[in-house]
Amino acid sequence: MEDVKQWLASYPEGYTHDVEIPNNSLFDMLKDTAARYPACTATRFYDHALTYRELYHSALAFAGALQEQGIQKGDRVAIMLPNCPQYVIGYFGIVAAGAIVTQVNPMLVEWELKHILKDSEAKAILMLDAFYPKLQAIRNRTDIEFAVTVNLEKPFVPQAPDTAFQHFIARQHQLQPVEIDPQHDIAVLQYTGGTTGPSKGAMLTHSNIYTNAVQSYELFKNEIELGKEKCLTVIPLFHVFGMTSCMHLSVLCGNEILLLPRFDLTEVLETIKREQPSIFPGVPTMYVAITNHPNAKDYQIDCIRICNSGSAPMPVELLREFERKTGAKVLEGYGLSEASPVTNCNPPFAQRKPGTVGLGLPNTAYKVVDVATGTKEMPAGELGEVVIKGPQVMKGYWNQPEETANAIRNGWLYTGDIGAIDEEGYLSIVDRKKDMIIASGFNVYPRDIEEVLYEHPDVKEAVVIGVPDQYRGENIKAILVLKEDKALSEDEIISYCRNHLAAYKIPRIVEFRSELPKTNVGKILRRALREEVLKSSK
Repeated sequence: MEDVKQWLASYPEGYTHDVEIPNNSLFDMLKDTAARYPACTATRFYDHALTYRELYHSALAFAGALQEQGIQKGDRVAIMLPNCPQYVIGYFGIVAAGAIVTQVNPMLVEWELKHILKDSEAKAILMLDAFYPKLQAIRNRTDIEFAVTVNLEKPFVPQAPDTAFQHFIARQHQLQPVEIDPQHDIAVLQYTGGTTGPSKGAMLTHSNIYTNAVQSYELFKNEIELGKEKCLTVIPLFHVFGMTSCMHLSVLCGNEILLLPRFDLTEVLETIKREQPSIFPGVPTMYVAITNHPNAKDYQIDCIRICNSGSAPMPVELLREFERKTGAKVLEGYGLSEASPVTNCNPPFAQRKPGTVGLGLPNTAYKVVDVATGTKEMPAGELGEVVIKGPQVMKGYWNQPEETANAIRNGWLYTGDIGAIDEEGYLSIVDRKKDMIIASGFNVYPRDIEEVLYEHPDVKEAVVIGVPDQYRGENIKAILVLKEDKALSEDEIISYCRNHLAAYKIPRIVEFRSELPKTNVGKILRRALREEVLKSSK
């Protein structure tokens, strides 16, 4: 593969850089696994389990029902659900029908939901019935033609408007075959954001996503026993990390997806003790919570063998303490929505370097280039912008050709992250070129919060930054300049944000100032404010 660094020749024994990827659709993945492991448990959600045979036929039924309702190849169908079996059924049903899954974070408030549904022009939505009022409030400003609702209090029992899930899949409409071109046909719109505009839909093809599952398997193949493992899935499936590292990798391997709808420490520990999962993808805040629980060992957490950490930097001491308590291998990795998402990971079969995100996945090239021009490759150990090339890199941004051209240049995905590569090819991420905040594994984009703050009648100027936090990774801090003769308290601002933002976007710290540092053209110096925080914390 062109542009791959010379150090690939000295990669550790057991690593295969070039891996053949089947030219299959995502539904082919489920179909093949259902044929190989029909009686194996595919999903477990409390007392409800589905075998791979049942999951396959349920997804077929969902796909047929979508077609009966007029959904055609290329149409967008949104999913707004917490982790549950209906999510997995709906997801594979949508791609089986040739439609495009539009991922929606269930925590979004009405205006955020409206943006994604309007931008994607989604025709249908699969959603929790409790979220239905949000849809109704903005429905006439979207293209939604019908909703399928799920009730998790009494799974598979109707209790919602529009069409209840179990009625929908019971229609027995036979799926009409759809021809899928895995290399070009989009499977998922994975919405990501930025500080310079509204969130963008990363177009991930069937091949992008299938490839990333195969790449991930290649990394773990000597650790995973096909059809035997249980993957504790508490990372949201609407998040690209959970989608690939939990759902797709498990389906590819015929393993059990052990679903929990949220991270509740007691419930997670009790589930570990009862179900004995062997694989646990997580974000650092989850590992912090488990590690610090005084009686964690009483829950037999040593059943966990493999942990891959992502979405936020993993403190080295936390990694070591968690490994001491569990005996598991914690493999920190790196990825982004635009790459389906995984590009790098510490290998389980060779040297792991805590504080790095490891080596590139098979078929993946990466390098560090100068920030100013993005054209000069930096020597080993020197900082620059991380760029990625590989078959898991997105097709582009939905209806945003200029943003696509800026992100993908000469086949390289410009990540916006600042890092360095050592002499052995291990990548370290040290900063973000973008202003994104990662709080408890959630991507938070300052502009989303700033726009809400600017709508407050007493706020003159607002800037939002992330500040280091041992548990959450980062806390959200809002720095405000109020209008003349106006007075607000920290609690008043937080209460205001609570009414206008998803819970994970609400600032936890509010500071009031008489002025903000700015450039000579009036642009607020966000970096200067971050540097102030870092200096004060030393």
